[in-house]
Amino acid sequence: MHFCPPCGNILHLERYGSQLRFFCQTCPYVYQLKETVYSEVRLDHQDVDDVLGGPEAWKNIDQITEATCSKCNNNRAFYQHLQVRSTADPMSTFYKCTSCGFRWREDGEDDE
Repeated sequence: MHFCPPCGNILHLERYGSQLRFFCQTCPYVYQLKETVYSEVRLDHQDVDDVLGGPEAWKNIDQITEATCSKCNNNRAFYQHLQVRSTADPMSTFYKCTSCGFRWREDGEDDE
């Protein structure tokens, strides 16, 4: 994305005759393109633990005995309730096995 230097709004691209140019819909700013313009932004993916608060979020957390790990069949897991969607949707329960550390969500979707 490119932004208008005078007003800061997003610049739009249009063909003007045989050339391309950026223009601002708010002010009269126009920039004629003389060569190809591109920018590349690499995104780093976060680990699930980072999204859920990092390793510290699992310390001093409650355990439950009714949760069975699908990886090692251990019947104890840490759990926490988080609001991951809009407030109109129910909270999601995330589990982490006390034995192998495997993580899953209450709806059966694996987080690892």
